[in-house]
Amino acid sequence: MIQEWPAMWRREFAGYNKSALQKDVLAGITVAAVALPLALAFGVASGADAAAGLVTAVLAGIIIGLIGGAPYQISGPTGAMSAVLIVVVSRYGLPGMWFAAVLAGIMLVLLGVFRLGRVVALIPGPVISGFTSGIAIIIAFGQIDNFLGIKTPAAENIIDKLRYYATQDLSPNLEAVVLALLVMATMILWPRFKFGQRIPGSLMGIILATAWGALAHWNVPTIGAIPRTILLENRLLMDQIPWSDFSNLIVPAMSIAALGAIESLLCGAVAGNMTGIRLNNNLELIAQGLGNMVIPLFGGVPATAAIARTSVNIKSGGVTRLSPILHGVFLLLAALLLGSVIGRIPLAALAGV
Repeated sequence: MIQEWPAMWRREFAGYNKSALQKDVLAGITVAAVALPLALAFGVASGADAAAGLVTAVLAGIIIGLIGGAPYQISGPTGAMSAVLIVVVSRYGLPGMWFAAVLAGIMLVLLGVFRLGRVVALIPGPVISGFTSGIAIIIAFGQIDNFLGIKTPAAENIIDKLRYYATQDLSPNLEAVVLALLVMATMILWPRFKFGQRIPGSLMGIILATAWGALAHWNVPTIGAIPRTILLENRLLMDQIPWSDFSNLIVPAMSIAALGAIESLLCGAVAGNMTGIRLNNNLELIAQGLGNMVIPLFGGVPATAAIARTSVNIKSGGVTRLSPILHGVFLLLAALLLGSVIGRIPLAALAGV
C-alpha cells in the first residue's frame, strides 16, 4: 500500500510547470477564503472552540492533502462531523472526543489497509439522505445559544434543550441576533452580485458583522484570543487519555469513523465525476485515518473531506494536491498574522454561517 504513494505523486506531477503552480496557488488561496469561516464555525459547533476548528483545517489540509487518494480532496471540520462530536463532548468532554477521534483514525486506517473502501458505496441513498438531514437539525439547534447571544447548560439531546428553552425565562441579546441575521442575509444576497462571485458570502458576512459590532461597540460574545500556534494548550496529552471510558467510546469512535469514510468517499465520487480523476478509496481512508490520529494531539477536532470546499478547489482550477496543502498553509498564515482580528469575530456571526 505504501509503495502506491510515490507512484501516484509521480503521475500527478509529471510535466508540472509554472502555469500549473499558479493555478494551484490561486485555488489554494480561494479555498482558504472559503474554509476560514467554516473552520471557525464548525470548531465552535463541535463543542470545542474556533481555534480548534482552525487547527483542524490547517493540519487536515496539509497532512490529508499530501497523502490522500486524489489531488482535489479538501479536508477539514465539517457540519456533519460537528453534529456527532457535540454529543460526544457533552457526555465525555474534550479528552473523550479526542480519544474517540484517535480510535476512529485507527479504524479508518484498517479499512484502507484491508481494502474495504468499496463497502461504503453499498449504503442506501435514503439512509445517507436521512442521516444528513438529521445532522442539519442538530447543527441548527446547537447554534441557538450563539444566535441568541446567551449561554445555557449543555444538554445530551434536542428534547432536553427545547424543554430548557421553554421553561426558563431567557433574555436574548438582540444585538447578537441582528449580527447573526446580517450574516445570513449576506450569504443569501451576496452571490447575486457579479463581484460577489470572487469573495465567499460567508466570509463577507463575517467581515460585515465583525466591523459593525466593533464600530457600534456592541456587547456580544466573541471568539476571543486565537493562539499564534497550531499546537494548542488544550489538546490530547498522553497522561490525560480517558482509559476508563475506553469501552464507552468504542461506539462513538465507530460513528466518527463511519461518517468520515462516508463523507470522504462520497466527496471523492462527486469530485471524480467533475474532474474525470478517480479517487483511490483505500488510500483516502488511510489518509483520513492518519490525519485524525494526529490532529487531536494538536487540539483539533476530527476532520473529513468536505464536498463544498473540494468543489471550490476544482472550480478554481486546482491541478494537484499542492492546492489542498497550500490552502492549509494560507490558513496557518491567517492564524499567525490575523489572530487578533479573528478573535474579535462575534459568535453570533459564526452561528449565522
